[in-house]
Amino acid sequence: MSSGERHTEGLGTDIAVYVVLLAIAGLQIIQAYTTGGGRGLMVRLLVVAAIQALIAVMFFMHLRWERRSLVGAIALVTLFVLSAMQFSWSDSFRILHMSPWAH
Repeated sequence: MSSGERHTEGLGTDIAVYVVLLAIAGLQIIQAYTTGGGRGLMVRLLVVAAIQALIAVMFFMHLRWERRSLVGAIALVTLFVLSAMQFSWSDSFRILHMSPWAH
């Protein structure tokens, strides 16, 4: 994208994306209450949530119009930070073994 080029879309696009996000959220609620539980439900809900987050980031944070390398770098750093946070919780050992520092 050149320095003078700007992508401007009207309010209609934002409203359409918002309605799609609401529909996806409704689909998640319906899916959670109508289907049985288990690992399959969790995987389906996580996939739909990831798609929903991708749509929100691409449109509302305007990453749709950025260079692919920037978007890839942001995604890589975000995944690293989230995975590092997961293993640094103070009670992760308690959750893993159900008792802190007990042998």
